[in-house]
Amino acid sequence: MKQDLQPTFYPEAKVTCACGNTWTTGSTVEEIHTDVCSQCHPFFTGEQRIVDTEGQVDRFYKKLQARQEYLEEQHQREESQTSPELAIAELELGTRIESSLAEAGIEIVGQALERMAQGDQAMLDIDGFGRKSLADLKRALKRQGFELPEAAVEPQV
Repeated sequence: MKQDLQPTFYPEAKVTCACGNTWTTGSTVEEIHTDVCSQCHPFFTGEQRIVDTEGQVDRFYKKLQARQEYLEEQHQREESQTSPELAIAELELGTRIESSLAEAGIEIVGQALERMAQGDQAMLDIDGFGRKSLADLKRALKRQGFELPEAAVEPQV
């Protein structure tokens, strides 16, 4: 058998905790330093405190806060998309449809929804605005998250 293969064993190794508690035990290291022991650990003391030696709790709270900010930003973005003050041009309907609506004085989505509440015929009365244009407008409004007025929803036959 090889000589000096095993590490040196210290039967009276001193263990020191961050709270100041010390005791002796057997170990291959002469002195041991620890952060938590049975005198200060929350499980043994019954005290409600968070033992965070590596900043994991702070990292978790930062992630939680970042997620909350992201959700608020998403909510604001969705609100701005469904705002009746949204310009018709942002729906990307096409030049012909946009110019027809502009000639009729409809520049924002709120005005188009008011006109659609009067029925499909009110929209079809606009010069240069036909059934295909109306279908495209309805599709674009639904895609943006707008609810169409009941008069604008055609019964399916």
